Amino acid sequence: MVNLIGTYECKADAKGRLMMPIAFKKQLSPVLQDGFVLKRAVFQSCLELYPMEEWNLLMQKINKLNRFKKKNNDFIRRFTAGVKVVEIDAAGRLLIPKDLISFAGITKELVLSSAVNIIEIWDKDQYEKAIDETADDFGDLAEEVMGFDDATDGIS
Repeated sequence: MVNLIGTYECKADAKGRLMMPIAFKKQLSPVLQDGFVLKRAVFQSCLELYPMEEWNLLMQKINKLNRFKKKNNDFIRRFTAGVKVVEIDAAGRLLIPKDLISFAGITKELVLSSAVNIIEIWDKDQYEKAIDETADDFGDLAEEVMGFDDATDGIS
C-alpha cells in the first residue's frame, strides 16, 4: 500500500498534461511502471489518481457486489464512468483526458493533493473553495470521525 504525503500546485498545458511534482514522483517510484487509473471523484468535482495496485484492491471489493441487484449495478456503472488507464511518461508528465478535464472544471492552475493512498487532482480555485467551505466544520468532523471514546479504545 502506498501512503502519499503532500499538496502541490502545478500547471496544465494546452494538451491537458501536467508535470508530476518531483515529491510525488519519488513517492510513487516503486509503482510507476505499473501505471495508474484516473477517475471522477464520488463526492467532489475533482479527479482521483489511483496507483494500479490500489485500484486492483478496490476492484476486488467491487467485484464482490451482486450485479443482479439493480442498486449495485447502478453504483458500478456510475463509479466506473470515465475511468481511464494512464501513465506518467518519461518526462514526468501525466495526460488528463478531455472528458475528465471537463468533469473537474480544470483550467490551467491545478492542485495535486494526497488522500492517503491516492492523489486528488483539482482545479486550484475549486480546491480552495472546497477547503474554505469545510474549514468551519472541520473540528466537528474530526471529532466525529476520529474522536474515539477513551473508555472503549484505551487511548488517553
